[in-house]
Amino acid sequence: MASRLWATGAASYFRISVYNRGFATVAKDLKYADSHEWVKVEGNSTTIGITDHAQDHLGDVVYVELPDEGAEVKQGASFGAVESVKATSDINSPISGKVVEVNTKLNDSPGLVNSSPYEDGWIIKVDVSNTDELKNLMDHDQYSKFCEEEDAKH
Repeated sequence: MASRLWATGAASYFRISVYNRGFATVAKDLKYADSHEWVKVEGNSTTIGITDHAQDHLGDVVYVELPDEGAEVKQGASFGAVESVKATSDINSPISGKVVEVNTKLNDSPGLVNSSPYEDGWIIKVDVSNTDELKNLMDHDQYSKFCEEEDAKH
């Protein structure tokens, strides 16, 4: 069950055209990077995407640059990009490993990143090479607090 995070100062900061709301959803069963990517861990396999908080800040996503299947990704390193009506942002891998699947639906429907960031808008699936790296990521509560503090600075 997803919980709601009320982002402080959201009305003045977000300037959102499609999603007029002052909160972001932070799913409890995921791990989070400070660059606003999420990881769903299922054994040694992970699914990666960008958070609701990130897509809120980006605005309407118009293009997602995806890596090739079989590509190696490294924790903290860029593997692709998300282009929105506002800006282009790198997508950094929260975990190291090999890309085993990419979400090709994003080629035709990049807006899935906005409408369903934790389900249909996932970006890649990775076989993890070092599960110890998960210790470097935040849990739900840590990420919620991180977002609140980041929003308070803006």
